[in-house]
Amino acid sequence: MKRIALKDVRLLVIANSFPNKNNSYHGGIFVKEQVNELGKYLKEITVVSPQPLGANRTLKSYSYDNIKVYFPLFFHLPINHFRKRLGDNIFKATERLIEKENIEFDIIHAHFTWPSGYAGVKLGKKFGVPVVVHIHENREWFMQEYNSGREEIYWTWKNADALIRVNRIDVPLLQKFNDSVYYIPNGFDPERLRVMSKKEAREYFGLSQDGKILFSLGNLIERKGFQYLITAMVRIVRKRDDVFCFIGGSGPLKDKLQHQINSLGLRNHVKLLGFVPDEELAYWMNAADLFVLPSLSESFGVVQIEAMAVGTPVVATINGGSEEIITSEDYGLLCPPADPECLAEKILIALEKEWDREKIRKYAEQFTWENVVMQILKVYTSRV
Repeated sequence: MKRIALKDVRLLVIANSFPNKNNSYHGGIFVKEQVNELGKYLKEITVVSPQPLGANRTLKSYSYDNIKVYFPLFFHLPINHFRKRLGDNIFKATERLIEKENIEFDIIHAHFTWPSGYAGVKLGKKFGVPVVVHIHENREWFMQEYNSGREEIYWTWKNADALIRVNRIDVPLLQKFNDSVYYIPNGFDPERLRVMSKKEAREYFGLSQDGKILFSLGNLIERKGFQYLITAMVRIVRKRDDVFCFIGGSGPLKDKLQHQINSLGLRNHVKLLGFVPDEELAYWMNAADLFVLPSLSESFGVVQIEAMAVGTPVVATINGGSEEIITSEDYGLLCPPADPECLAEKILIALEKEWDREKIRKYAEQFTWENVVMQILKVYTSRV
């Protein structure tokens, strides 16, 4: 196969979810940020994120710069027969779109093993192009796949031309299926995370300059562990009443978490913020004394490096991702998941500690999308 210069490469990206034009639908935002950086080096990028009929109606095709985004529709019902065929249906929806729009591409980059990775590998075989499967699954999800015995999962890992895993711990497991496995972390966009003084950030929200602020962010689901952070706040507030915890994000546990806050008498110390828009993220990260990530399971945990990007230290759980980021107590502290007593203890220690915020910022620079994409491009050049 003739080698292609990067500037001439046409990339096809397949993603389970991808934001709409103005990012009001936020699913897959990390894929979009990665695509934006990749677009600086490649000829053109086509993103395909097939959606079931009747799904999010704000998802309309759009284009910008050298990037085109499509959301082809396919028929799907939430029953086992259709779930088992999800990968094949996404393959067919993407295949139809390729033929209809005459899309040309030299390499496929598919995000998540199932269903996009499976569909991507099938497309690669049909069109004779190499396929990179990017495995973002959180640790619990990944281990379920690894132990599932599902032939579609194993076939995808075996038949991809390269696998990218966002943590190191799972690389040896994937090497049992494929010789070309790369550890490449997720990244952050430094333009979204302006460094500012704590005073400026708190004034933006009208927050006290004197209190200690904890910030946490994520979908309000069991796996994110906010229930343990709220429980930990009881112990923290007993020790010092100047600590306030703000939890950003939306999700199905909102009412349950609010009830927990109320029943524990924490309404003056814990607040659920709801969805945090992009333009507010940097203010929250700078306003906080600590960022807390109480997750039960992560693949990487982008939010913690976004906090570190502005110099904010992190208290996190050993969740499959954080222990590979918080490699020194110069950057943050770790505790076991689902352990509110230890979480409270580590938060109290961290609030007393003198942190070198500039050192934290410097450490986080390795995770900018610019640096991360350089590693991805090396994978491409070894394949095209």
